[in-house]
Amino acid sequence: MAFLDKDYLLTTASAKAIYDGIGALPILDPHNHCDVKALAEDRGFQDLWEAEASTDHYVWELMRKCGVPEELITGKEASNYDKWKALAGVFELFAGNPTYEWVHLDLRTRLGIDLEINAENADAIWEASKAKLQTKEFSPQSLILAMNVEAMCSTDDPADTLEYHEILAKSRLAGRVRPTFRPDNAMNIEKETWNAYVEKLGKRWNRSMDSLDDFLDVLAQAHDAMGKLGTIASDHGVTTPFAYQLDKAVADMLFKKARAGEALSSAEAAAFRGYFLNEMAELDAKKGWVFQLHYGAVRNVRKTLFDSLGADVGGDISDHAIEVINPVLPLLNRFDNRLKVVLYNMNPAQNATLAMLTRAFGANVCLGPAWWLNDSYIGIKTQLELGASIDLFSNMTGMVSDSRKILSYGSRFDVYRRTLAGVLGDQADRGQMSLDTAKKLAKRLAYDRPKAFFGF
Repeated sequence: MAFLDKDYLLTTASAKAIYDGIGALPILDPHNHCDVKALAEDRGFQDLWEAEASTDHYVWELMRKCGVPEELITGKEASNYDKWKALAGVFELFAGNPTYEWVHLDLRTRLGIDLEINAENADAIWEASKAKLQTKEFSPQSLILAMNVEAMCSTDDPADTLEYHEILAKSRLAGRVRPTFRPDNAMNIEKETWNAYVEKLGKRWNRSMDSLDDFLDVLAQAHDAMGKLGTIASDHGVTTPFAYQLDKAVADMLFKKARAGEALSSAEAAAFRGYFLNEMAELDAKKGWVFQLHYGAVRNVRKTLFDSLGADVGGDISDHAIEVINPVLPLLNRFDNRLKVVLYNMNPAQNATLAMLTRAFGANVCLGPAWWLNDSYIGIKTQLELGASIDLFSNMTGMVSDSRKILSYGSRFDVYRRTLAGVLGDQADRGQMSLDTAKKLAKRLAYDRPKAFFGF
């Protein structure tokens, strides 16, 4: 098998037959981090670095591992060309990591460039890609259409003004781009920035923020505004999924204490976050939205990186010791049979535990796709096999891109579909199911299930 040829990841006749039925299906992406402003403005890309690496902390982390100076990764003085040359110069060292395959897939499937990325080919790839990326055919909106993205859900804060979603609703992408309600900044009461954020939130909705009721009313208003623009899900990022029930009077006391600038203990902050998650779940349950819970990320572990560059630059890891069952049980039991919940875990060691939990709670609680550092061939394969052996293939919710760059949507989904075809093909070849059943399951997971579950 040649590098990234038509049979990439497909090693059996059964896998190839299954993939043939799902490879070209439309993309439904319930979770990504697209730049909605850039998408609405449909700005063309200057060059390959901007399109492929300027927002991708996967690339940044690996460049650092290969000894590339930070100035040639996130620096302000180095040109995009110099950064690309630095990336190409070490790219062969990425082989074996999924980023090596994803970026090559982007070049081949989207830009028609089949050169391997290395120092010798750097200039040829730069020039060939630049000529294409600066044309209207490769603008962000054009790429969404070319990749057959039927629907995609961005990540949006309750304080966002949403004007770019309004623009997109009237563009050629009408009906394809939906906001997702992501209120982490409102939930994280222990952060030094929380009070300033609450002021910003109040200003956005023209409301004083003196009590918990004021706070919750504004969040409900933001929730309603996103609903009018097609939102079908909320999203919540936590380290430990604390969702204990808390009396409202206690939550109000904690809110006022924090608003007065008093520090909360870690227990108080966890209690408030638990109350908050339950209140947001109530909003979702009333609208029939999906409640997505991403947990397990330990943020900003490398102090020098955080101090110099801030968050979301490649300094996050997972922790196997995070408790994933007892903290979330109060929420799952409170909303049993009246809220759709997807659980995304960052640590693959917890896949079996989460699959047991989703099995216990029936059809409305689902194990999400392999997330973040798990969304590779190995991570996806492991999660599919283990999740299905404990819960059900048919109860999983498909794939999410989790991407910050438009160019990679198709590649991420293609890796998932090829891996899915291989897993199901192997089971058919072992006599665990018929090939016909495997084909039906593949289509369900690649398209039918996310469309029905999320309500696209």
